Amino acid sequence: MRKSIGKKIVFYVILVVVWQIVAFTNIWPNNIFPSPIEVGEDLAYSAADGSLFYGIAISMSRLIVGLAIAISGGIVLGIFMARVEVVNQTIGSLVLGLQSIPSIAWVPLAILWFGLNDGGIIFVIVIGAIFAVTINTYTGVKNIDPNYIAAARNMGAKGSQLIIHVLIPAAFPYMISGFRQGWAFAWRGLIGAELLFSFLGLGFLLNVGRQLTDVSQVIAIMIVIMGIGILVDGFVYKRLENKVMSKWGLR
Repeated sequence: MRKSIGKKIVFYVILVVVWQIVAFTNIWPNNIFPSPIEVGEDLAYSAADGSLFYGIAISMSRLIVGLAIAISGGIVLGIFMARVEVVNQTIGSLVLGLQSIPSIAWVPLAILWFGLNDGGIIFVIVIGAIFAVTINTYTGVKNIDPNYIAAARNMGAKGSQLIIHVLIPAAFPYMISGFRQGWAFAWRGLIGAELLFSFLGLGFLLNVGRQLTDVSQVIAIMIVIMGIGILVDGFVYKRLENKVMSKWGLR
């Protein structure tokens, strides 16, 4: 584990050094290709005036709300698709089709339906993540050994009791993968929506950098977005997935 972290640190240090060398050669002007020092100064300035942390807080609050709705809705829909064949044959085919639509393509519809407010951004987050959760939940429930379900029914489990105590625990390894995919789609959808809505958040800061032709700010915010993505995936979803897989004897 420590060796892996050490290799990553060395890699990123080398990457920054190469970046600085390329910037120092002045192959491109600073207003097109800023150095890592200039990007770092922009990050420090944004942190000092509070705009960076405010943008992160706004974006994460929207993400949490949207992702919670997407996960809840995806679990319910996935279970219905797996347990009710008519739902699978009708809504299931629609879900597969809708999943192919990029999150950013929903932004014009979100603006028309909700206007330029948080409701539209949260809609884009939900619609971007819910189908990944639905499909993985469906796959997980479908792969449950029928003998487990039959045994639970023989012991009197039915309805919500069967779902909560049998179906969800048995399908959870697949559902975790769905949560992880849903988070990735939701994060991309959130930034894209904020960029086009121009309504606070990290995407808004990206757009401000574009309007001011401040490439340093644009790259700085992109680095923050990437960093948050790596941290959340590595320290939340990857660890949770590893624990679940180990507990279920899959690793």
